[in-house]
Amino acid sequence: MELTELISDAYDRLKKRVRRSELIYSHYYSEQTGIPLYFKCENLQRTGSFKIRGALNFMTSQPRELLGNGVITASAGNHAQGVAFSADLLSVAATVYMPEITPPQKVQATRDYGAEVVLTGRNFDEACAAAVAEQQRSGALFVHPFNDELVMAGQGTIALEILEELPDLRNVIIPVGGGGLIAGMAAALRERAPHVRIIGVESVAAPSMSASFTAGEPTEQPVRVTLADGIAVKLPGTKTVPVICALVDEIVQVEEEDIALAIVSLLEKTKMLVEGAGAVTLAAVLNQRIPDLEGKTVCLLSGGNIDVKTIAQVVERGLIAGGRYLKLIVELDDHPGALATLADNIAATRANIFHITHDRRSKSLAIGRTDVSLELETRGYEHIREIVGYLEKKGYSLTVM
Repeated sequence: MELTELISDAYDRLKKRVRRSELIYSHYYSEQTGIPLYFKCENLQRTGSFKIRGALNFMTSQPRELLGNGVITASAGNHAQGVAFSADLLSVAATVYMPEITPPQKVQATRDYGAEVVLTGRNFDEACAAAVAEQQRSGALFVHPFNDELVMAGQGTIALEILEELPDLRNVIIPVGGGGLIAGMAAALRERAPHVRIIGVESVAAPSMSASFTAGEPTEQPVRVTLADGIAVKLPGTKTVPVICALVDEIVQVEEEDIALAIVSLLEKTKMLVEGAGAVTLAAVLNQRIPDLEGKTVCLLSGGNIDVKTIAQVVERGLIAGGRYLKLIVELDDHPGALATLADNIAATRANIFHITHDRRSKSLAIGRTDVSLELETRGYEHIREIVGYLEKKGYSLTVM
């Protein structure tokens, strides 16, 4: 059966089992970018990500006897929860192999759905190899996170939902990891709306899909630590890459700072929590990684599963990237009133002191001198330049961290 037929079948199979996620028009981002910008909010999906679509479509398509030994998979988190939820729904045992660095929130959420979790490997690919080895021993049914037509078909149902609400869609921007999501959506879009421009986005820390897109075949690339851990894949799928090369218009990349800034911006402007892998689409738009965008554009927010510790780090990083946070070290004479005078001068710039420490013990300091470390809340890069310039005119010796 053709992939497009599988997508139609998946749409009928899933429509009463998964949430039809909201397609939201953003007034703010449309004004900022000059294009009509919409968000397809799979971060609001059951289990917090689009992955439930592919996992549930795969499992509900199987003869019952094939599920008798349970299912097994590997995942950085979102596919794990999709498989665990689907297995619980179908009363099937599930084992999930996850990288050792998987955020605790994703591990616990997977266990809460009843799956057995095995933490192993430094990344998804190592966890996947361990899962495949165990599948061969146990006889459980392996549910691949992306390299399977039924999984791709489940993800492709997102495109059908978008087209029903927005038939005059011009551009769709999709996160890219192993390729199951963009392959499924591209197949549906090319059949029903061939005029739509399809753009994939990956992190520069995990560039395997752009390398594969250029080479025309799956190409392994090293993966660095990234905020977009959900799309950090060393080697894309043998089944997804040919579809992507044939149907997708382009693959672009975003930097880690771009991703952090997009997460913080979505929190502030839309009140939505989106994980790094989901925020790469908006990051690409805000940082003009996609040339010549015109007409109605949908950014797919693919997931919202991000743990509290990461949120705290991302917010700080995003504030720094947006010029909203400044760290300074100022050297002062160590006498009464010097710190108060410095605080007065900072107040004159209308910056807010968020944190301050005082250090007299550094070996590099002369006797009678002290270092003051300051963390300031600021209003942007122009404000930062004003603060630094003002303090330097007042004679302070300072270092911007």
